[in-house]
Order: sequence, then C-alpha cells, then structure tokens
Amino acid sequence: MPRLLHYSDVENVYDDPVRAGRLAGTISGLDGPDALVCGTGDNTAPGVLALTERGRQALDLFAAVDADLETFGNHDFDFGPAATRSLLADAPQTWVSTNVYAPDGDRFAADQTEPWTVETVDGVTIGFFGVTDPATPSLNPMADGMRFTDPYDAAERAVSELRAAGVDRVVALSHLGEGDDDLARRVDVDLILGGHVHSERNDQVAGSRLLRPGTNGRVVFEVSLDAAGPVGVERHRTADAPVDDGVVSALQGRVAAAGLDEVVGHVSDPIDRSDAAVFGGETRIGNVVADAYRWAMDVDVGLQNSGGIRDGPPLAGDVTVADLVSVIPFEESVVEATVTGAELRSILRESAASVVDFGEPGWWHAHVSGVRLRWDEAAERLVEARVDGDPIDPAATYTVATSAYLLHTDHEFPTLQERHRTGEGGLQFEALADYARAVGLAPEVDGRIERVAGSNRT
Repeated sequence: MPRLLHYSDVENVYDDPVRAGRLAGTISGLDGPDALVCGTGDNTAPGVLALTERGRQALDLFAAVDADLETFGNHDFDFGPAATRSLLADAPQTWVSTNVYAPDGDRFAADQTEPWTVETVDGVTIGFFGVTDPATPSLNPMADGMRFTDPYDAAERAVSELRAAGVDRVVALSHLGEGDDDLARRVDVDLILGGHVHSERNDQVAGSRLLRPGTNGRVVFEVSLDAAGPVGVERHRTADAPVDDGVVSALQGRVAAAGLDEVVGHVSDPIDRSDAAVFGGETRIGNVVADAYRWAMDVDVGLQNSGGIRDGPPLAGDVTVADLVSVIPFEESVVEATVTGAELRSILRESAASVVDFGEPGWWHAHVSGVRLRWDEAAERLVEARVDGDPIDPAATYTVATSAYLLHTDHEFPTLQERHRTGEGGLQFEALADYARAVGLAPEVDGRIERVAGSNRT
C-alpha cells in the first residue's frame, strides 16, 4: 500500500541542527520503496541560516530524506524569484505548482516545475498538484510583481486532467491554510496535504481527508493511500527520533560560517517565544521587540506583529546575534510611520484576529511599546488606549516604529499604509541587537495589553 510522508512549514528548524537532524531521521526511518516524501511549502525559509544561505540550507534536508514532491509556500520567495529558481535547480524533488506565475505571464519556473504530476507507487497511480495562497504578494514583499491566480480554478483544471488520465487517487499539495476547507468543497480530491497555518489538523471535510502537520518539523504524518477505501493516518513526533548525523554536520558547518556568534546580552529568566505565548496577548518577547523598535527610532509607539516573531526555543543565558536573528529573521527595515490619533486607535483595534479576519480565531496580533490598551473580548471593542499615559487624541499625530512589512501587507493592520512612512532605520534584528547591547534583555509583562471578558469603560 502506498504511503505519503508529509511535512510542512519547517521554517527555522535549520537553526537547530540537532532538531533538523531528528526531523530527517524521522522521515528516513519511515521511508521505503512504497513511500513518497511530500512537502507543502515554507520549508526553505525563514530563519537565521535561511537569511545567510538564501534558502539553500534546505538542500541538506531535501537530500537527506530523498524528497519526492513539494509545492511553494509564501516564504519560499523570501529572497526573490531568482533565488527560488536557483534553489530549484539543485533540489532533488519534483515541484508542483498550478497557480504561481512570473511577472511576464508565464507559469513560474515552468522549466523547473510541473502543474501536476502522476506517480505510481506499489501499483497505485496517484495524481498530485500544488496550490499556493494567492495573498502571497501581500504577505511577502519579495513576491511583489508575481501573479498568483485563483487556486480553486487552477485546482479544478488540474483535477480534471488527472481524472481524465485515469489516476486512482488525487492529492493536493496545498499552502492555502484555512483555504483548504474551500478546496475540499470545490474540488474532487481524496487527500489535501496542507500547510501555511501553524496549527496541526487532521479532519474529514466534504469527502476529503485534510492534514496539516504544524510548524518547525515537530510532526510528520504518515498517510496510507490504497486505490480505494479510507485514508489511514499515523502521527509521528520527531522530538525523540534518531538523529541524522549527516544533516547535523552539514548545518553546523553552515552555522559556523555565518559568523553571527557575537554575544550581545544575557538573559537570566528565559524568554518564551512559542506561538502559544506570542499569539496569546502581551508577552515578554513581544514587549522587548516593540521596546527595541521605539528605542531605535525615538518615536511615540513601537509595534510588532505576532506573526513576525518566529517560534523557537526560549532566549536564555548568553544571547548572540544569531539568537536575535532567529526571533525576527527578515531582511526588512524598521520604519517610522506618522498617523493620526484616530488612525492609531484603528491600528490598535486591528490587533484582534476577529477584526482583521486573519489567522486563527482568538489570535492577538500586536505587541506594543509606549501604549497601554484594554480590549473587550466579548464586545470586540477597544475600550481604552493611552500613549505615554495620556488618552489618545484623535486629532493629534503620533509616530510609530514598526516593520516595513506592515506598511506593505493588506492582511495585518490594514490601516497602516505606505503613505504613512516618514522615516527608515536599520534591519529589525539589528535594532534588537543594538537594544540588547545598550539596554539589556530583561523584559517584563507590565500590563500594557489587557484582554478582558467585558468592560464598562468607554
């Protein structure tokens, strides 16, 4: 019976070579002649090594696990289309992509990818196609200018071709995130191997099995897929898996060559940077990043989006530049934006996932400095907001230090736009490193963000 080994969104796993080695060891231990190794995007970036290697550190993992199939995630374009094409030239797997187009109108990397493909494993023919979130140009400035067509229309064409070819099963390699539900309802597929959203999922939707292994290579799904009948799924945690020493050695060599080992601060009380903490509201890692931005730009307010703080081990003990790069591993500047008080209140309202309709229900998107705010969860209402202790004056102007990404994207803090830009500083992680050297790394949760069940304040 054919088996598919599914991983996705490993992102900065490469910055911990042993953890990457366990991921490789898990996949290699499950692999065999009846198996295909499938990735569903964001397996090349972001991360410290991704930044220095332009995504090519992923080739160490791809070669070790003998990867078979992959589709694009939004972060696979972090260093621009040319860097992506360079990586494809040396990657061992077949990349399938139906809805990604170059600015000239041709399907992106048409000579290096397939819109769909058919694999025969253990006597079963399986058709694969790939789809990527069409919001990628908004989510990733380096993909600006590329075209991402409607993934559902593209999927329908791919499935029609595959069914006409007489395949036994059809599998979508998807980086649509929450769009996988609509994909299942609109297209006749047996299995959706998904990614993009960082929480695990194993559901049956409209006759399709829908899987998502979460982030950072913690889980690999093993899927049994015969010519008919139900889809079988086993979940494998990688934490205690045997280590692939070859992957560890290769990545350690890249880490040493990166030259980011300067110690810039010391943390006595470990700083949690897990997704659960970062998306849950005020947290120490969010406070120190926002404080660093406000300090670096000497402005009224610091603002960091939760999604820009990457999940990883706590900051503890001696902290290096590499450790801080891993927190915010993007080649994006800290910028100054000037907004009215009314606009600033709108920006703060957009901290809640329910307001911007982005991410998981209940996510909190903002980390702030210079601001104290109270949010009524039940009413979905900003009931109090102060800057430097004073209520926000709707008619006044305020300066905000944030990432250039938030002026680019329409998906988070849509009130912030490029027209608000009034200054530019250094790279995000450079601001954080400078702050660590000058001020230190001892953040506290001080009540600057309150999420309450209900409030009578106006």
